[in-house]
Formats: sequence, C-alpha cells, structure tokens
Amino acid sequence: MKLLQTSLKWILYPLVRRIIAMPGRNHVGPLPAFTDAERQIRDNLHRHVSALAVDIGERSVRSGLNEAADYCKRSLTALGYAVSEHEFELDGRTYRNIETEIKGTSRPDEVLVIGAHYDSQFNTPGADDNASGVAALFEIARLLKDSKPARTVRLVAFTNEEHPLNVEAWASMGSWFYAKRSHDRKENIVGMLSLEMLAVYSDAEGSQQYPAPFHLFYPTVGNFIGFVGNSSSRDLVHKCIGSFRSHTAFPSEGTAAPDFIKDIGRSDHWSFWQFGWQAVMVTDTSNFRYPLYHTPGDTIDKLDFERFARVTAGLARTVDALANG
Repeated sequence: MKLLQTSLKWILYPLVRRIIAMPGRNHVGPLPAFTDAERQIRDNLHRHVSALAVDIGERSVRSGLNEAADYCKRSLTALGYAVSEHEFELDGRTYRNIETEIKGTSRPDEVLVIGAHYDSQFNTPGADDNASGVAALFEIARLLKDSKPARTVRLVAFTNEEHPLNVEAWASMGSWFYAKRSHDRKENIVGMLSLEMLAVYSDAEGSQQYPAPFHLFYPTVGNFIGFVGNSSSRDLVHKCIGSFRSHTAFPSEGTAAPDFIKDIGRSDHWSFWQFGWQAVMVTDTSNFRYPLYHTPGDTIDKLDFERFARVTAGLARTVDALANG
C-alpha cells in the first residue's frame, strides 16, 4: 500500500505542483525560545478567547450574538480605534459586522481586509471556531496600532459565518453582505485574509488529515499553520506564506487549489472570491485536525496558546508586509 501511494504521489506531482509548491523555506525542528512579547500576546489571546468562549459561550442567532458584537466593538475601541458597525437586515432582525481601519499613507485607496467571524455554531462555545480568529484579529490590531502602512488595513469582525438561517449559505453571511457593499462602493480590495481557527496543534503522527489527493503531499503531523486559497488567489497565497516564512520560525503549509475542491472555501474569504478579489484563509485546518470542531467540546482548554501566540505574531508581521506592498 505504501509503495502504491508513493508511486501515485510521483505520478500526480507534476499535475499538482502549481497548487502545492510554495515560496520560502519552511521551518523544521524545534521552535525558538518564547519571548516576552509573545507572552504578552499569549495572555491577551487567552483573555479574548475566555471572554468570547467562556463568559459568553454560544454566539448564535439563538444566544450571545449581540453580546459578542458588543465585545468586539469594546475591544477595538479600547485599543484606541474609531469603530463602526455595518448593519444588514434578515428576517426582521438586524445583524452587525464590526469594523475599523488603519488608513494608508501613500496608497489609501488600496484596501487590505483582515477578517474573522465572531459567531459560533449552535450549542458550542466555539473556542477555536472562531474565538481564536477574533482574538488574533484584536492582537493584530494592537500590534499594528501605531504603524503607518502604505495601504489601508481594514479589520472586520464578521457575523453569521456559520449559516444560521434557513436560507442559502451565502444569503446570511455577514462577510457576503460586507463584500457586496465594498463591491457596490467600487472599493479597491487588494486582498483579504480570513482568520479561521488558529489555535489547535499536535505533534502526534497521524494527527493531520486532508481531502484526497492532498494526503499524498502534505505532512501527517498537525503542527503547522495553513494558508489556503483558490487558483485565482495564488499570488496572494504566495505573498502571505513567503512573507510568513521569511520572518517567523513556525511550520507553515499552503495551497492554491481549484474551486471545485469545496473545502478550500469554508470561511469568509469565499465571500470575497464571489466579487473577483483575491482572498486567503489562514487556518489550523479545522476538522482535518480537530475532531471537536462544531461540538460542545470546542472549549478553551483544548487550545495551544503558546503556538497560537507565535502564529499571531507572525501574522501581524505578514499583514504589515502586505500593507506596504
């Protein structure tokens, strides 16, 4: 069986090389010593995840959604940002995306969107999915607060990624309404990063799974962060992972796969694809690593905050690099 898989891998490799080949040198081996700056990031991440996944818990149309939106607004305001709400109506109810931005200096009309959804699946506290993404969004906002990027960096906490209503999936997603508004306004979105589950890692052999045929090419240990895009977003995937690898000693993998591979579109970046923009999901790979995905067991004690902090620090540097072109 192993010989057959090896043979199949080398037969398929020329066909998938464009999808899986990534720039930069991936980190291998022990991680460097944990720094004081990373400790502060770790503690802040823990505080935000605790507020969302413990104090509020479920964050859905059924319970906790408004409380979570209010927490997002307070957290960004506390960092000194001017925060606004993007509201839309569905079934007689108002939903809110929470946004702020760092205005670009030399190219302010070029907008880089960094987003994470603050809602959770019904009956789940959603610690990894997706309190982790929102916590990282807030820490990136903190780390970049005094930066002066060439491009505008827009930070958005989205609602309704979990498709909570009895409508087509896209028709309730806060990110879809947000991307449509940007399209209608003719905004120049130069890229979007969706922060989707960032805090679960494992060093156990066999802890990482993939949809076929990717299991032939990627590692079987779930100790890395992934950058996932479609074929049209290949340039942005390469820029993200190339930048991340250049300054962050942490394992990373990437793919720019065809749209017919449905698993690549399972977050808010999908909404931006619909309007022709390049967008990338940054993820710990969700259910392909984490069996407690979308269950009541997705609790804060399952998260690896030290590795999560290293990834968040690296993502802040990556966003800064992208924002400066």
